[in-house]
Amino acid sequence: MEAVDANRSMPLRLDSWLPLIVILAATLFARTYDLSHRPMHADEANQAVKTGGLLETGRYAFDPLDHHGPTLYYATIPIARLRGETNLSSLSELTVRLVPALAGTAAVWLLFWLAAPLGRWPALAAASFLAVSPPAVYYSRYFIQETLLATFTLGALLAAMRWWRSGVWGWALGVGVFAGLMQSTKASAPLFGGAAIMAWFVAGGVRPSSPHPWRHLAIAGAVALGVVILFYSSLGTNLAGLRDALLTYGHGLQRVSASTGHEKPGWYYLQLFTWQRNGGLVWEQLGFAALSLAGVGVALFTRGKFICWWAVYTAVVAGVLSLTPYKTPWHAIHLVPGLTILAASALAAVPRRWLSVGLAIVVGALLARQTQLVAFTRGSDARNPYAYVHSAPDVMKYRELVETALARTPDGVVRVIGEEYWPLPWYLRGMPRVGYWSSVPAECDGALVFASATFADEVRTRLRGSYRENYLGLRPGFTYVVFTPQVLSEQK
Repeated sequence: MEAVDANRSMPLRLDSWLPLIVILAATLFARTYDLSHRPMHADEANQAVKTGGLLETGRYAFDPLDHHGPTLYYATIPIARLRGETNLSSLSELTVRLVPALAGTAAVWLLFWLAAPLGRWPALAAASFLAVSPPAVYYSRYFIQETLLATFTLGALLAAMRWWRSGVWGWALGVGVFAGLMQSTKASAPLFGGAAIMAWFVAGGVRPSSPHPWRHLAIAGAVALGVVILFYSSLGTNLAGLRDALLTYGHGLQRVSASTGHEKPGWYYLQLFTWQRNGGLVWEQLGFAALSLAGVGVALFTRGKFICWWAVYTAVVAGVLSLTPYKTPWHAIHLVPGLTILAASALAAVPRRWLSVGLAIVVGALLARQTQLVAFTRGSDARNPYAYVHSAPDVMKYRELVETALARTPDGVVRVIGEEYWPLPWYLRGMPRVGYWSSVPAECDGALVFASATFADEVRTRLRGSYRENYLGLRPGFTYVVFTPQVLSEQK
């Protein structure tokens, strides 16, 4: 990836830093404001409980069946320690979500430097678009691996770009570190490395400046392997994790080929970045999409290697994600950096600065307005395309009910009986005498009984006491029947 114009390289003056500082401050605010308000998604809760286990015991073992890499968990530990949280009971939503929030902020800083060949003003525009991008903001407030993977990918690309131009072996070392972190975060990491190499060939990339490129690449590979071994072996305490890191690809292929309920049409990601109406609410990024498409036109017209590389890279990633039947909205975050640089390149091609600034302000304002709706106003709304199979606000009521039941029946047991029960183990963490059953047990009585709608009739037949019934949601289309012993309800 070479510079578009050497004369437009980014100056390192004080007036260059102030706008970036403002953008980063706004980025951090958008990713950390009211971070605990949205209910925990089942995936967030599952990973937070695993993190709590690591925090309490210092032990972790990679699970290749239904989990991703360990960097998310290990990155949370120092933040938890700094906040005085030492076990699962004390671990908070704010703490765990700070990890992707900080990673998402770092991504904006990395993108600014990746866009530097376009010039200072377009690089600031690219950073601004990423700062207010709806999927980038939403999933930077979400305790899953995707934002970390996107950030590590940008770090690897920036180190590779600097090494390619300078030939300094330290940048090759940086490539290895970030590549290892990518692989230690999620098994899909090779997609982005492969897309980068393919884009280099298609864009007609030049040879690296290093007089010893293969030696430097060997260093990068060795460092990447070392990072992967360190994390997947649980810092050397679980060597079986290295085997499981390979086995995860077999399980991943089974998931992709099997019917999982997550299959989407090929235009799914295109729709996320254009326009859709759900339940009377409009979700759109048409202005941003149009500006990014104009950037593709700039790449085709100018044939600049830098812009062409980003166009091809983004197209390859988008193509693979779109052709894979298994689709979830958080994968859209990997398309945002390329789209922002393409949009910035379109702004750089506008002959009048006032016009390009005006376009950037309009597009940025439209993105910010959508982000307000996506991440704050309707953060857990079932109509929100990014709130994918999200937990209902009712999940925040379960703990109070359990506390009341156990206080009134000190020796009682709370039963959660259902084929699905996450994120309840997170919300009921640290509470005594709470059990979970994925099938209806012979004994169903308890101080409080939660039964999924599917199991409720069978649970009724096995209850010997007198119970009052009401309902609480878990997520869209999934409801629990709450059986409260009649004696308790009469004492209210």
